[in-house]
Amino acid sequence: MTPVPRLGAIAVVLHNDHVLLARRRNPPDAGLWGYPGGHVEWGETALDAAARELQEETGVIARPRDYLTNIDILIGDEAGGTGIHFLLAAVACDYVEGTPSAADDVAEARWVAFDEVEAGHLPMSDRVAEVLHLARAGRGVAR
Repeated sequence: MTPVPRLGAIAVVLHNDHVLLARRRNPPDAGLWGYPGGHVEWGETALDAAARELQEETGVIARPRDYLTNIDILIGDEAGGTGIHFLLAAVACDYVEGTPSAADDVAEARWVAFDEVEAGHLPMSDRVAEVLHLARAGRGVAR
């Protein structure tokens, strides 16, 4: 059977000059800060998956608005090939309610000031600042 990329969705939630980030508990990216998210379930849209994963991982409720970008995550294996391939749909979500608290595979969750992300003060997953820039500029593909 030919391996195929796994589809995931990440929720990008802005609120009061802050963005909601989560520190991953498990590989890949264990210990790094990034957007809450996870796998898209069979029959579920990436928009709905982003909102579901956000609530499961942080307790925050948000309404998915549009797609911002796609991110390929390619991690090599010991033989020099590709061991892991995820395609993540970054979804802009409008904050509804909730206070971030870590759950599921998240070690920490909190609102982080835009300037803290842009300055790179936290150990972050690839493209976190770039995706924040897209969200702040309102750039996305309408659904």
